[in-house]
Amino acid sequence: MEISAQLVKELRERTGAGIMDCRKALVESEGSIAKAEALLKEKGMRGPKDPTRETNQGLVEFYRHANGQLGAMVELLCETDFVSRTDDFGNLAREIALHIAAANPLYRETAAIPEDVVARESASIAEQMRLTGTAEREVENELPGRVDSWVKEVALLEQPYVRDPKHTIRQLILEVGAKTGENIRVGRFARFKIGE
Repeated sequence: MEISAQLVKELRERTGAGIMDCRKALVESEGSIAKAEALLKEKGMRGPKDPTRETNQGLVEFYRHANGQLGAMVELLCETDFVSRTDDFGNLAREIALHIAAANPLYRETAAIPEDVVARESASIAEQMRLTGTAEREVENELPGRVDSWVKEVALLEQPYVRDPKHTIRQLILEVGAKTGENIRVGRFARFKIGE
C-alpha cells in the first residue's frame, strides 16, 4: 500500500513519533491514522500524552561562534528536572542555540507574530510583486504562499533546521519529546552579533 507524505505528517503531528516509525505504523494499519496511532502507543513511540502539562523545568543553553563575534542563548523548557539533565535534552538545547545564531529568527512561532506585522509584510510583498509587473490575479493567488515563506524565515519553530533543512525546529523538538514522553518547548531566546 502506498502511504502519502501527508498521512505521515499528520500522524507525526498527532504523536510526535519519528518519520520512519509513522510510515511503518501506517503500512501495518493499512493507512488508518487511528490504528497507526494505537500501534505507536503500544510500542511506546508516542509523544507527550497531555500537551497542557506545565513545563517549568529545563535549562539555558548558549552557543558562541569560534570567532567570538556571534552567539545565541535559548531557554528550553520541559516538565521534569530529570529530563532536563538527559543528553538528548542537552543536545537539543545546544542545536537550537546554534540554529538561532545561524538563522536569526525574530519570533518563536507563527502565533507570536503580531497581526499588524503580518499585514505590513503582506502589503510589502504584494507591492513588490506589482512593481515587477505581476498581474493582480497572480498577486492574489501567489501572495499567501509568499507570506507563508516569509513566516518560515522569521518564526523559529517553522524554520528549516540549519544542519538538516528537511526538518524544522518544531520537528526536532517533537522527536525529543517523543523519546522522553514530556512536553518540550522553547521559552525565551536571543541572538547577539558584534556590530548589530
